[in-house]
Amino acid sequence: MPSPLTSLAAAAAANFEFRSAEHVPETHEWPGLHDHPSVEAAAAGRDAVPVVDLGGGGDPAAVAQAVARAAEEWGAFLLVGHGVPAGVAARVEEQIARLFALPAADKDRAGRRPGEMNGYGRPPYAVRFSRLMWSEGYTFAAAAVRDEFRRVWPDGGDDYHRFCEVMEEHHREMMALGGRLVDVLFRALGLTDERIAAGETERKIRESLTATMHLNLYPRCPEPERAIGLAAHTDSGFFTLITQSPVPGLQLLRRGPDRWVTVPAPPGAFAVVLGDLFQLLTNGRYRSAFHRAVVNGDRDRISVPYFLGPPPDMKVAPLAAALPPGGKPAFRSVTWPEYLGVKGKASGFDASALAMLQVPEEGDKKV
Repeated sequence: MPSPLTSLAAAAAANFEFRSAEHVPETHEWPGLHDHPSVEAAAAGRDAVPVVDLGGGGDPAAVAQAVARAAEEWGAFLLVGHGVPAGVAARVEEQIARLFALPAADKDRAGRRPGEMNGYGRPPYAVRFSRLMWSEGYTFAAAAVRDEFRRVWPDGGDDYHRFCEVMEEHHREMMALGGRLVDVLFRALGLTDERIAAGETERKIRESLTATMHLNLYPRCPEPERAIGLAAHTDSGFFTLITQSPVPGLQLLRRGPDRWVTVPAPPGAFAVVLGDLFQLLTNGRYRSAFHRAVVNGDRDRISVPYFLGPPPDMKVAPLAAALPPGGKPAFRSVTWPEYLGVKGKASGFDASALAMLQVPEEGDKKV
């Protein structure tokens, strides 16, 4: 992994003016972007990104089967028929564009401090890389939007209140959808609705979901082949609901041969990306998706990942329903903060950290 960006270089690039850039500077140039080819998603076949329709009066069993296939083969899918009003995404995108159009001094008041998860600036995991990404970002706890954005608008005002109202609306819709999707994912494991309702672990997971939002702006890039919007990684929590503007940029890594498949961005669809802790929860049956975001040479792109996971004190362990008959858990239990600590020590920012949590099989124990 490249060495972390020096503090001097990071400081020099902290307020980089993307809009006026005529080329990609060395601080933002990423090597290895084209080690694997990029391909457009196909309408059918091996590069067709799965689409799951929650509505339309479909058979719940068929929906669960479609989710199971997507979760096992891709770790991601497009979600339609979800019932979220179309205007929600449009209002969110408008407010995010307004936020990132503010003067640098206003945004810097909310700058993410070392060791903190929330605030304006690079994603927390980005400090591990020797290059900067072609993006602006803001991370915050979805339930605390009003407290968080007083940092940007300390005096409140109409812009502050409108921004908060729209983000709170988005939070309500995504949390409700997330709860529905948890049930679908459990059904995909073979659990009945009665078992989901009666199961203590399943019920606790559904009722205690915590949400983090990350607002992304990927400005138009003069040399998109030399820059990256968001470096390749897996998400750490249960799963992520991604709202994206109609400019494709999310890519999923597919194996055999290795290639980056660009996820379409049809109006009204959410991208669902499974995280490492859901791979652990399902004992490895479902897998987290290794993904990245590329930039566009002609248009800005906005995306809003809504990360759902357990509360920080909850131990996550493989569900009994995910174990084969007579089988044992493949992973030991871990909290989300504990897992982030493990992942921070891994060689790559991907699901390889789960190997450090594997339970040795009989005969494999070290002596």
